[in-house]
Amino acid sequence: MPSLLAGLRAARRSLRIWRAVLQLLLGLWWDGAAWTYPGGPTPERRERRQRLRARWLTAELLRLGSAFIKLGQLLSARPDVLPAGWVEELAHLQDRVPAFPFATAQGLLEQELGERVAEIIDIEEQPLGAASLAQVHRASLRSGRQVVFKIQRPGLERIFRLDLEVMQQVAAVLQRHPRWGVGRDWVSIAQECRRVLLRELDFRLEAEHAARFRQQFLDDPGIRIPAVVWELTTRRVLCLDYLPGIKITDRQAILEAGIDPAAVAEKGAASYLQQLVRFGFFHADPHPGNLAVAADGALIYYDFGMMGTISQRLRSRLGRMVTAAAARDASALVGELQAAGVIAQRIDPGPVRRLVRLMLTEALTPPFSANVLEKLSGDLYDLVYGQPFRLPPELIFVMRALSTFEGVGRSLDPGFSLVAIARPYLLPLMSASGNGPNDLFNQLGRQAVEVGTRALGLPQRLEESLSRIEQGDLQVQIRAGETDRLLRRLALSQQSAGQAVLLGALAVAAALLAASVRPALTAIPLIAGVPVGLSWLKLQARLRRDSLG
Repeated sequence: MPSLLAGLRAARRSLRIWRAVLQLLLGLWWDGAAWTYPGGPTPERRERRQRLRARWLTAELLRLGSAFIKLGQLLSARPDVLPAGWVEELAHLQDRVPAFPFATAQGLLEQELGERVAEIIDIEEQPLGAASLAQVHRASLRSGRQVVFKIQRPGLERIFRLDLEVMQQVAAVLQRHPRWGVGRDWVSIAQECRRVLLRELDFRLEAEHAARFRQQFLDDPGIRIPAVVWELTTRRVLCLDYLPGIKITDRQAILEAGIDPAAVAEKGAASYLQQLVRFGFFHADPHPGNLAVAADGALIYYDFGMMGTISQRLRSRLGRMVTAAAARDASALVGELQAAGVIAQRIDPGPVRRLVRLMLTEALTPPFSANVLEKLSGDLYDLVYGQPFRLPPELIFVMRALSTFEGVGRSLDPGFSLVAIARPYLLPLMSASGNGPNDLFNQLGRQAVEVGTRALGLPQRLEESLSRIEQGDLQVQIRAGETDRLLRRLALSQQSAGQAVLLGALAVAAALLAASVRPALTAIPLIAGVPVGLSWLKLQARLRRDSLG
């Protein structure tokens, strides 16, 4: 009987998920149909409807629970498969769910800790916070140590595995779709989500993240990270030191505590630059709930479930990237990004180079825009979506983390600009990461030699080019991708018009035969019109895909 009930619950859960998927697909079909827009579709109307659809999806993921909330957070780092509006909406996905009973939390602690639970002499019934994965309770140990316990929701792994299995099925269906499956590997995305989400259920990994992150700032009294209580940490229970603080967005409380909000914002910016440039290991979710200010003005970080890493390959080239950015050399910066593996080698660098040039102009020209990183993120999302390449998820998380922290900094200090604060820190941080001043001067020397070599060879190259022009050997290659697309659409339109005329002629013939003395002959033009009509519909679908592409 219990197995039968479990099977029924699993079937009901699967049906609930598939219902949401079908609702989404039907909504996308409706949004894409031109006839559903009174007065005709316009870019503004399409964008408005896309925003509403993205909000619906965000709310539906919240209703579906833990695994789908995490799925939405992971998909928000994939602007190559989702439009920018969807990415921005999913990036705000924060789960707040009712707490489970305190008796259940106590039972889980006893089950996970065994005899070690006797170390807990007092635990607060009211949780400090509750989310889809776990809830947090403050407690006191026999040693007098004040701690918090992050306790995983009961039965979560079973629900996760069922949901992830259905996700795999949904991904396989999407992959076979003639439009949504083109250029996207949904099956691989689902497999990667499965791997990441199952790892997140093991709180021992989060404990390792917290310990590593704390090690980075042990010598910095302005940054506080709670220590892990390893003997009271298991797969489903995480025990950390309790570090109370003022919520970082509560500017009034910070002022009343005699702390300068601008100093806190600058301290946070400096710590983030160190995470990115010096350590290559950073907090990927710095929203206000995960940041606080201690009584002495130190910045406190909480929640280490979402952490990001920057590859050594990328970090080793950061010095050259900073040099190229400082010189506003978009071509050199794109070359360094390709060499570091951030941008694929096979793509046309033209659009990327134009965007980078615009980014450098906006980011490095005073007065600095208050939300420049948010704007740059939007530009990146628009560039990547629908293209045959994508930025690494790590870089997306970096941009989002910086953009989020920029918003936090502005809440503390209206004049806060992360870009302006970052510039004085770049050289010492480069030195700390192995790109010291000597390396920088060596790099500048190598660039000077390279420029000199090119300058010496310039007269010879000019002479060769002029000779080729005089001899008629110079060939000019023109990129005509947009022209080819327009010509293809014109040819399809001509075919569609021809078939529409033919359909009209067959319809007229059928009408005349129906009114004649031999109406049975009406079947001939009707039968002949079936393949013509199908071909016309296919052409309409191709024209529509081409216009959307």
